[in-house]
Amino acid sequence: MAVAPVPGADADLALFHGVEPSLRWRRFTDEVLGVARELGVSTVITLGALLADVPHSRPVAITGITSDEALIERLGFEPPTYEGPTGIVGVLQRACAEAGMPAVSLWASVPHYVAASPNPKVALALVRAFEGATTLAVDGGELEEAAEDYDRQVTAAVASDPEVKAFVERLETAMDEATAENPPDEGQLPSADTIASDFQRFLRQRGPEGPGQGS
Repeated sequence: MAVAPVPGADADLALFHGVEPSLRWRRFTDEVLGVARELGVSTVITLGALLADVPHSRPVAITGITSDEALIERLGFEPPTYEGPTGIVGVLQRACAEAGMPAVSLWASVPHYVAASPNPKVALALVRAFEGATTLAVDGGELEEAAEDYDRQVTAAVASDPEVKAFVERLETAMDEATAENPPDEGQLPSADTIASDFQRFLRQRGPEGPGQGS
């Protein structure tokens, strides 16, 4: 954990980074909430990514999830309706709700065909979504340059393989058609339901060591 002061802001950031636990979820969430209370945290925001059938050449889809009514109204989210498997983020969200602590979860969709490499484009999208949720400004200059380089490299690699290129073109067409039919409202993130099926597949791909072992 690290605490980062934010110039000009009313509060500092407490940053947590770690591996999702497979066991003892209640103890994990209790410790996180204990630290949050000790530091006087007003809102818990989690950032994550999941594999999805999306092309790298389109804007990164970000989904915002919260059960806090005030945040739903302020951020323009839709109330969550998802029911099914979850991970530590879902457990932490519920624990925050029960403790009366506002919490937001931001998820980015990652192209599954380039999942093995670091994705600065997705990282940048999460940073910008974080800005929108907190009204804080983040210097993303380095990430912006890295994201542009990433796009060029992946596009070149895709173009060199006809089968992969054709596959990506199908994903582009599907996304463009879906966007045309259901354009997102300006300034709002998509509903959590838009990635529910991808989330379930993501959890299944994690196998027996994934969520479910410590619930």
